[in-house]
Amino acid sequence: MDCPPGAQLLERLQTLLAAEQQAGEAPSAVLRSVACLAACDRGCTAAIAMEGRWTWLLGHLGAEKAEDILAYARLYAASAKGTVMPSRRPASLANMVLGRVPALLYNEQEEP
Repeated sequence: MDCPPGAQLLERLQTLLAAEQQAGEAPSAVLRSVACLAACDRGCTAAIAMEGRWTWLLGHLGAEKAEDILAYARLYAASAKGTVMPSRRPASLANMVLGRVPALLYNEQEEP
């Protein structure tokens, strides 16, 4: 049985992150696998998020773009508000943005 494209991408990202850790580098991302991001017609998808920053939904991804996804994650983490301008993204990810969600506007401790 063939490995699904999303599983191939996840495996490649895990391999790259493990190599970063073995080299003594800080990991460029923390991975959380999910079954569905409701973007079926957009190929492999991923979301990138950090507290207080925009969340981005990325699509049209594959294992061959794993290095560029981690490069994008490093740029995202270094940005003040979670925005990586298209001119700063790796070329293979120029058209990968499917959408964005604003940072949460409430404090969880303030919930009733």
